[in-house]
Amino acid sequence: MGIFGFSKSRMVDADTALPGRDRPVLPAPSVHSVLGTSLTGPWPDGTAVIYVAMGCFWGAEEIYWRLPGVVTTSVGYMGGFTPNPTYEEVCSGMTGQTETAMVAYDPSVISTYDILKTFWENHDPTQGYRQGNDTGTQYRSAIYYTTDEQRELIEQTRTAYADVISKRGYPDITTEIGPASGRTYYLAEDYHQQYLYKNPNGYRCHANTGLALPALAS
Repeated sequence: MGIFGFSKSRMVDADTALPGRDRPVLPAPSVHSVLGTSLTGPWPDGTAVIYVAMGCFWGAEEIYWRLPGVVTTSVGYMGGFTPNPTYEEVCSGMTGQTETAMVAYDPSVISTYDILKTFWENHDPTQGYRQGNDTGTQYRSAIYYTTDEQRELIEQTRTAYADVISKRGYPDITTEIGPASGRTYYLAEDYHQQYLYKNPNGYRCHANTGLALPALAS
Protein backbone atom coordinates (compact mmCIF):
# COMPACT_ATOMS: atom_id res chain seq x y z
CA MET A 1 0.00 0.00 0.00
CA GLY A 2 1.04 3.59 -0.56
CA ILE A 3 0.74 6.36 1.96
CA PHE A 4 -2.65 6.94 3.60
CA GLY A 5 -3.82 3.52 2.46
CA PHE A 6 -3.61 4.29 -1.27
CA SER A 7 -3.13 1.12 -3.31
CA LYS A 8 0.09 1.13 -5.32
CA SER A 9 -1.65 -1.13 -7.84
CA ARG A 10 -4.04 1.63 -8.87
CA MET A 11 -2.94 4.62 -10.92
CA VAL A 12 -3.06 7.90 -9.03
CA ASP A 13 -4.61 10.89 -10.80
CA ALA A 14 -3.14 14.34 -11.30
CA ASP A 15 -5.30 15.91 -8.59
CA THR A 16 -4.17 13.54 -5.83
CA ALA A 17 -0.56 12.97 -6.90
CA LEU A 18 2.21 14.25 -4.63
CA PRO A 19 3.27 17.84 -5.41
CA GLY A 20 6.97 17.12 -5.88
CA ARG A 21 9.46 19.97 -6.07
CA ASP A 22 11.02 22.54 -8.37
CA ARG A 23 14.58 21.28 -8.04
CA PRO A 24 15.87 17.96 -9.40
CA VAL A 25 16.95 15.24 -6.98
CA LEU A 26 20.14 14.85 -9.04
CA PRO A 27 21.19 18.45 -9.69
CA ALA A 28 24.65 17.73 -11.13
CA PRO A 29 24.74 14.38 -12.96
CA SER A 30 28.10 12.66 -13.12
CA VAL A 31 29.43 10.68 -16.06
CA HIS A 32 28.39 7.10 -16.66
CA SER A 33 30.28 4.88 -14.20
CA VAL A 34 30.82 2.16 -16.81
CA LEU A 35 30.91 3.92 -20.18
CA GLY A 36 32.48 7.19 -19.09
CA THR A 37 29.97 9.17 -21.15
CA SER A 38 27.67 12.02 -20.14
CA LEU A 39 24.33 11.03 -18.66
CA THR A 40 22.65 14.06 -20.19
CA GLY A 41 24.61 14.91 -23.35
CA PRO A 42 25.59 16.40 -25.60
CA TRP A 43 26.32 13.21 -27.51
CA PRO A 44 27.72 12.63 -31.01
CA ASP A 45 25.61 13.66 -33.97
CA GLY A 46 23.15 10.97 -34.95
CA THR A 47 22.67 9.62 -31.43
CA ALA A 48 19.10 8.40 -30.86
CA VAL A 49 17.31 8.34 -27.52
CA ILE A 50 14.53 6.08 -26.26
CA TYR A 51 13.02 5.52 -22.81
CA VAL A 52 12.15 2.02 -21.58
CA ALA A 53 10.43 0.81 -18.42
CA MET A 54 10.77 -2.89 -17.64
CA GLY A 55 10.20 -3.12 -13.88
CA CYS A 56 13.08 -2.31 -11.54
CA PHE A 57 15.30 0.14 -13.39
CA TRP A 58 18.58 -1.18 -11.98
CA GLY A 59 18.52 -4.34 -14.08
CA ALA A 60 17.00 -2.70 -17.13
CA GLU A 61 19.83 -0.17 -17.27
CA GLU A 62 22.49 -2.86 -16.88
CA ILE A 63 21.06 -4.86 -19.78
CA TYR A 64 21.35 -1.87 -22.08
CA TRP A 65 24.74 -0.47 -21.09
CA ARG A 66 26.25 -3.82 -22.04
CA LEU A 67 25.05 -3.61 -25.65
CA PRO A 68 27.56 -2.51 -28.32
CA GLY A 69 26.44 0.77 -29.84
CA VAL A 70 24.85 2.14 -26.68
CA VAL A 71 26.36 5.57 -26.01
CA THR A 72 25.05 6.02 -22.48
CA THR A 73 22.25 5.04 -20.12
CA SER A 74 20.67 6.51 -17.03
CA VAL A 75 17.73 5.78 -14.76
CA GLY A 76 14.89 8.02 -13.77
CA TYR A 77 11.16 8.48 -13.43
CA MET A 78 8.70 9.12 -16.25
CA GLY A 79 5.07 8.87 -17.28
CA GLY A 80 3.50 10.31 -14.14
CA PHE A 81 2.46 13.58 -12.55
CA THR A 82 4.83 14.48 -9.72
CA PRO A 83 7.75 16.71 -10.79
CA ASN A 84 11.25 15.81 -9.59
CA PRO A 85 10.07 12.97 -7.36
CA THR A 86 12.26 11.13 -4.89
CA TYR A 87 12.60 7.37 -4.98
CA GLU A 88 10.58 7.11 -1.77
CA GLU A 89 7.77 9.13 -3.32
CA VAL A 90 7.72 6.97 -6.42
CA CYS A 91 7.62 3.86 -4.22
CA SER A 92 4.55 5.23 -2.44
CA GLY A 93 2.50 4.89 -5.62
CA MET A 94 1.46 8.52 -5.32
CA THR A 95 3.38 9.99 -8.27
CA GLY A 96 2.22 8.00 -11.29
CA GLN A 97 5.85 7.73 -12.39
CA THR A 98 7.34 4.47 -13.62
CA GLU A 99 10.96 3.43 -13.14
CA THR A 100 12.56 4.16 -16.50
CA ALA A 101 15.90 3.69 -18.21
CA MET A 102 17.03 6.23 -20.77
CA VAL A 103 19.02 4.66 -23.61
CA ALA A 104 21.10 6.81 -25.97
CA TYR A 105 22.42 4.74 -28.87
CA ASP A 106 24.22 4.95 -32.19
CA PRO A 107 21.83 3.60 -34.87
CA SER A 108 24.77 2.92 -37.18
CA VAL A 109 26.07 0.35 -34.68
CA ILE A 110 22.91 -1.01 -33.04
CA SER A 111 19.56 -0.83 -34.79
CA THR A 112 16.35 0.41 -33.23
CA TYR A 113 14.96 -3.06 -33.91
CA ASP A 114 17.66 -4.61 -31.70
CA ILE A 115 16.96 -2.03 -28.98
CA LEU A 116 13.30 -3.06 -29.08
CA LYS A 117 14.09 -6.78 -29.33
CA THR A 118 16.04 -6.41 -26.08
CA PHE A 119 13.06 -4.65 -24.50
CA TRP A 120 10.41 -7.21 -25.41
CA GLU A 121 12.52 -10.29 -24.68
CA ASN A 122 13.89 -9.33 -21.26
CA HIS A 123 10.78 -8.68 -19.21
CA ASP A 124 7.13 -9.72 -19.09
CA PRO A 125 5.08 -7.01 -20.86
CA THR A 126 1.74 -8.58 -19.87
CA GLN A 127 1.69 -8.01 -16.11
CA GLY A 128 0.11 -4.58 -15.82
CA TYR A 129 1.13 -2.77 -12.64
CA ARG A 130 3.78 -5.23 -11.59
CA GLN A 131 6.88 -7.09 -12.75
CA GLY A 132 7.54 -10.42 -11.11
CA ASN A 133 7.46 -9.98 -7.34
CA ASP A 134 7.58 -6.18 -7.62
CA THR A 135 4.09 -4.73 -7.42
CA GLY A 136 2.94 -1.19 -8.09
CA THR A 137 2.42 1.31 -10.88
CA GLN A 138 6.12 2.22 -10.76
CA TYR A 139 6.93 -1.24 -12.18
CA ARG A 140 4.63 -1.08 -15.20
CA SER A 141 5.98 -1.81 -18.66
CA ALA A 142 6.30 1.29 -20.82
CA ILE A 143 8.22 2.64 -23.77
CA TYR A 144 8.43 6.27 -24.84
CA TYR A 145 9.72 7.10 -28.31
CA THR A 146 11.44 10.18 -29.70
CA THR A 147 11.27 9.55 -33.47
CA ASP A 148 8.72 8.40 -36.02
CA GLU A 149 10.96 5.45 -36.88
CA GLN A 150 10.89 4.32 -33.27
CA ARG A 151 7.10 4.70 -33.10
CA GLU A 152 6.57 2.62 -36.22
CA LEU A 153 8.96 -0.11 -35.10
CA ILE A 154 7.45 -0.21 -31.62
CA GLU A 155 4.02 -0.87 -33.10
CA GLN A 156 5.38 -3.47 -35.53
CA THR A 157 7.40 -5.32 -32.92
CA ARG A 158 4.56 -5.16 -30.39
CA THR A 159 2.23 -6.84 -32.89
CA ALA A 160 4.81 -9.47 -33.79
CA TYR A 161 5.67 -10.24 -30.18
CA ALA A 162 2.00 -10.33 -29.14
CA ASP A 163 1.51 -13.14 -31.65
CA VAL A 164 4.46 -15.07 -30.21
CA ILE A 165 3.32 -14.84 -26.60
CA SER A 166 -0.34 -15.47 -27.44
CA LYS A 167 0.61 -18.81 -28.98
CA ARG A 168 2.32 -19.67 -25.68
CA GLY A 169 -0.81 -18.86 -23.69
CA TYR A 170 0.22 -15.49 -22.27
CA PRO A 171 -2.32 -12.66 -21.87
CA ASP A 172 -2.43 -9.42 -23.83
CA ILE A 173 0.48 -6.98 -23.73
CA THR A 174 -0.13 -4.12 -21.29
CA THR A 175 2.91 -2.01 -22.21
CA GLU A 176 2.22 1.73 -22.17
CA ILE A 177 3.40 3.24 -25.46
CA GLY A 178 3.61 6.92 -26.19
CA PRO A 179 5.78 9.83 -27.27
CA ALA A 180 8.46 11.16 -24.96
CA SER A 181 7.40 14.66 -25.93
CA GLY A 182 4.86 15.94 -23.43
CA ARG A 183 6.38 13.75 -20.74
CA THR A 184 9.35 14.73 -18.61
CA TYR A 185 12.12 12.32 -17.70
CA TYR A 186 13.39 13.05 -14.19
CA LEU A 187 16.80 11.64 -13.36
CA ALA A 188 16.84 9.46 -10.26
CA GLU A 189 19.21 9.97 -7.36
CA ASP A 190 22.92 9.41 -7.95
CA TYR A 191 23.07 6.14 -6.02
CA HIS A 192 20.59 4.60 -8.49
CA GLN A 193 22.70 5.45 -11.54
CA GLN A 194 24.55 2.31 -12.73
CA TYR A 195 23.49 0.73 -9.45
CA LEU A 196 24.50 -2.81 -10.37
CA TYR A 197 27.98 -1.70 -11.33
CA LYS A 198 28.36 0.02 -7.96
CA ASN A 199 26.70 -2.93 -6.21
CA PRO A 200 27.63 -6.08 -8.18
CA ASN A 201 25.64 -8.36 -5.87
CA GLY A 202 22.57 -6.15 -5.96
CA TYR A 203 19.01 -7.11 -6.83
CA ARG A 204 18.49 -8.42 -10.36
CA CYS A 205 15.04 -9.47 -11.56
CA HIS A 206 15.52 -9.53 -15.34
CA ALA A 207 16.32 -12.50 -17.55
CA ASN A 208 15.74 -13.40 -21.17
CA THR A 209 12.29 -14.94 -21.34
CA GLY A 210 13.18 -17.37 -24.12
CA LEU A 211 10.30 -16.01 -26.22
CA ALA A 212 12.01 -14.49 -29.25
CA LEU A 213 10.74 -11.59 -31.27
CA PRO A 214 10.62 -12.72 -34.92
CA ALA A 215 12.57 -10.80 -37.51
CA LEU A 216 10.46 -8.25 -39.35
CA ALA A 217 10.19 -8.27 -43.11
CA SER A 218 12.27 -5.45 -44.61
